[in-house]
Amino acid sequence: MPLAYSLPSDLSPATVTNTSSLLRIIALALISGAAIASRLFAVVNFESIIHEFDPWFNYRATKVLAEKGFYAFWNWFDHTAWYPLGRVVGGTIYPGLMATSGVIYNVLHALNLPVDIRNICVLLAPGFSALTAWSTYMFTKELKDESAGLLAAAFIGIAPGYISRSVAGSYDNEAIAIFLLMFTFYSWIKALKTGSAFFGTLTALFYFYMVAAWGGYAFITNMIPLHALTLILMGRFSSRLYVAYSSWYAIGTLASMQVPFVGFQPVRTSEHMAALGVFGLLQIVAFAELVRAHVSSRQFQSILFGSVIVIGVLGVLAFAGLTYKGWIAPWTGRFYSLWDTGYAKKYIPIIASVSEHQPTAWPSFFMDLQFLIFLFPAGVILCFRELRDEHVFVIIYAVVASYFAGVMVRLMLTLTPVVCVAAAVAFSSLLDTYIDPVEPEVSEVAVPVTGGDSSAASPATVDGAVSSKKAKKAAAAVADASSTGIASGIVAAIGGQSKSPKARGIFGLDTRFLIVVNALGMLLFFVLHCTYVTSSAYSSPSVVLASQNPDGSQHIIDDFREAYYWLRQNTPQDAVVMSWWDYGYQIAGMADRPTLVDNNTWNNTHIATVGKAMSSPEEVAYPILRKHDVDYVLIIFGGLIGYSGDDINKFLWMVRIAQGVWPDEIQEPNYFTPKGEYRIDDAASPTMKNSLMYKMSYYRFAELFGGSQAVDRVRGQQVPKTGPTLDYLDEAFTSENWIVRIYQVKKEDLLGRDLKTANAFANGKKRKKSKPLARRKALA
Repeated sequence: MPLAYSLPSDLSPATVTNTSSLLRIIALALISGAAIASRLFAVVNFESIIHEFDPWFNYRATKVLAEKGFYAFWNWFDHTAWYPLGRVVGGTIYPGLMATSGVIYNVLHALNLPVDIRNICVLLAPGFSALTAWSTYMFTKELKDESAGLLAAAFIGIAPGYISRSVAGSYDNEAIAIFLLMFTFYSWIKALKTGSAFFGTLTALFYFYMVAAWGGYAFITNMIPLHALTLILMGRFSSRLYVAYSSWYAIGTLASMQVPFVGFQPVRTSEHMAALGVFGLLQIVAFAELVRAHVSSRQFQSILFGSVIVIGVLGVLAFAGLTYKGWIAPWTGRFYSLWDTGYAKKYIPIIASVSEHQPTAWPSFFMDLQFLIFLFPAGVILCFRELRDEHVFVIIYAVVASYFAGVMVRLMLTLTPVVCVAAAVAFSSLLDTYIDPVEPEVSEVAVPVTGGDSSAASPATVDGAVSSKKAKKAAAAVADASSTGIASGIVAAIGGQSKSPKARGIFGLDTRFLIVVNALGMLLFFVLHCTYVTSSAYSSPSVVLASQNPDGSQHIIDDFREAYYWLRQNTPQDAVVMSWWDYGYQIAGMADRPTLVDNNTWNNTHIATVGKAMSSPEEVAYPILRKHDVDYVLIIFGGLIGYSGDDINKFLWMVRIAQGVWPDEIQEPNYFTPKGEYRIDDAASPTMKNSLMYKMSYYRFAELFGGSQAVDRVRGQQVPKTGPTLDYLDEAFTSENWIVRIYQVKKEDLLGRDLKTANAFANGKKRKKSKPLARRKALA
């Protein structure tokens, strides 16, 4: 067998095995280090700080758990949230993230390592990213081999699609959820391949951990049943499938119901019915297999036909009846929004208002996955070559995750693991082909000889040789039919009409060298792309902004923390702050003040009330503020420095949500110009100019330009020189760059006057007296 290059032949198999194991361990350690290090740009460039919005609540809850214990955390009633309603925290959250940090905190302190709980929260996501790389390695190894597993671990370790939710400081549920997702899938594949109840139980335990950590557990709840149903329809039912699924469903469902926020949802909501239905179907199929072993074929067919009809009808009737009676909850709005992208905007605007719930733009796939997105289809196609049970799972996962990632930006997170796995399978197959030193054997072609010896061969000998070759080809075709498919076997079995298969392989070192160098170049560009995207796009905390000075140095914009610190130091501890729900968790976490609404968004009417106050004139909004004991109103305004994530850009969502509750009072078309434009300049609609949000945003804004034309740098429009005035609120604080503006709500006038009238009187605008009537002169 010819070789393109020689390999050492004096090494024992044990040496090769031990060396390869050592190299794999070193490679996994380096991949884990790279995964952690690539997520520390936020700490290096800024500081150890909690990012975004939701992580601030998670951090507050974790502090309660660390300082007061688990039972105090479990029974914590947060009276500062959703004023004046409050929030029962223990029954309205997924506690897995906080419990994980609490366990790490207690273990470190038991070892006399006094690490602050904030640093644990900041570094939890980078730490779990290393575990995610390891679990992805284990999962991919079950599909192909160790080399593909190492590539998959390296890909997911630095892929921006996963880093975007796991940088240092991103203390959200996804920080640990992707590790749990991949390890649950690995345990499921292992249980399915071995038929082991142990791995089925392990799948259930990690599924329970996933349920306790992230609401996205429903993805696992439906992926595993879909895989099992597909295998049944493909005729691949086996005792291994029965044991794996039954142990996972029975233990996992009972365990998941122990999470208070989940409760009886696994047996009473439509999202979980697929898992229950497949569990029942497996029992029926297993019973049918048992009956088949004890009755004749004809009896079995009649029994099976009747049983399927009866059980199917009973199942449909039971499901319909329980749904009609209310025992099984119907599909939720979030479920419908995944299948109809316009559903949420029409019926649940609060879901559509979240930027993460918008459809994914095409450039986002390349930004988050780079060249993996091109290898992804190739890896999925390669899974069809063997099509074992685990390959069927990856194919289903790829199709489902691709659809959901296109519907919602946030679900790019669930697509990234399968992209990394499929791309690793494709890339590993490419390298295996071109690194393999074995060259194909060149078959010798018989050249006709014109000499006398050629006539010595008798016709019988020639006919025998030809017939023996045809017989060998036919036998080989029949033998290969099971591996290459029936169609190809039939074609190959046709006698002399088919050509002999050509030898396939790679000749020489030049082709190998060219492809391998090209592949390494692709990997290098992938690393550079991931490093750039991570450092520039995904490592900036939302509470701390950065820009560049003319000399290239970094300029820190710290308006958020400046404003929250002002609130904490200059307002009473029980002062109620009203803002849009985006900033509720940050105000509670950094300013420690009660808020009307926050990021939990469980009460749509309460949020609509805030939207109505923001979109109404002052005289209409003031009674709402006083009714809810609001002391301060906080808004975000980016018109001065060009910060596009301000409240004016979110204002239409406030209007839409308020319109859903008060359609007669708040109507979205009134905030547009007659031409249908959303403007803030002189052409803005009167309703827009009179709204509380508009007045608070542009109050005193024109004064900054010293008589010149004021320009809003976000909207690119000129602001009227005569700005709005406020009668019911006083400006209390404006941050350095005007990003955060805080207004104090005035108390009622002591004399019982309307505040607008009282304010006009205080400014010297007294009401003009009517001219007295001329007195008639007395007659002499």
